[in-house]
Amino acid sequence: MDNAIVINGLTKKYKNSRGIEDVSLTIERGDIFGFLGPNGAGKTTAMKIMVGLMKPDRGNVLINGFSILTDYEKAMQSVGCIIESVNPLTYMTAYENMKLVARMHDHVPDARIDECLEQTGILKFKNERTKNFSLGMKQRLGIAMAILPNPKILILDEPLNGMDVEGMVEMRLLFLRMAKEGGTTFFISSHLIHDIELTCNKVGILYQGKRLGVETTESILQNYASLENYYLSEVGFNE
Repeated sequence: MDNAIVINGLTKKYKNSRGIEDVSLTIERGDIFGFLGPNGAGKTTAMKIMVGLMKPDRGNVLINGFSILTDYEKAMQSVGCIIESVNPLTYMTAYENMKLVARMHDHVPDARIDECLEQTGILKFKNERTKNFSLGMKQRLGIAMAILPNPKILILDEPLNGMDVEGMVEMRLLFLRMAKEGGTTFFISSHLIHDIELTCNKVGILYQGKRLGVETTESILQNYASLENYYLSEVGFNE
């Protein structure tokens, strides 16, 4: 089995007792994994640890077999990410922001910048300063930045936040195409159940800092009317 991401016993507690506790997950190469949970469940904490923005109290994350604690550069070599909100430099245009990201990687041609802006639907705005961008447009730009170096793994924290329905559909189709045609592995957090159901082939629930069920979307929909029903069953919600 070819694992892209292995999370082992990840624990991080804050002074207010919130955080995550003993979270373990395995994401296979080519999966579009949906990390589903309400706001405050600990999704962003887990993802910050995954990309090295925060150290865990306990546990480890292996990306492509490399530990983010002891082999960080190798672990992150083929990873693109969005964590929390996208904050481009507002005095720069979309293209200039992309050019800045390109300089951080080897051999990213200018044509690739236009290609990514086109894939995310904002090529026509490439020469506009991002201070005028809506939240949805900033999210599209963030996705364009994340996919720019052709990463094999994308770790995206609420990537569709602030997008209109058209934007959500376009980005969903982009993710599905990248997984199918390029074998890209996705780790996507969201509280948008319907979108996770339509995008992801595997779903894990994080609730009050603890990992609950992990199932394939196909299996869930064979046993439940919808992903929402499965989620409510897992978290013990009673009307």
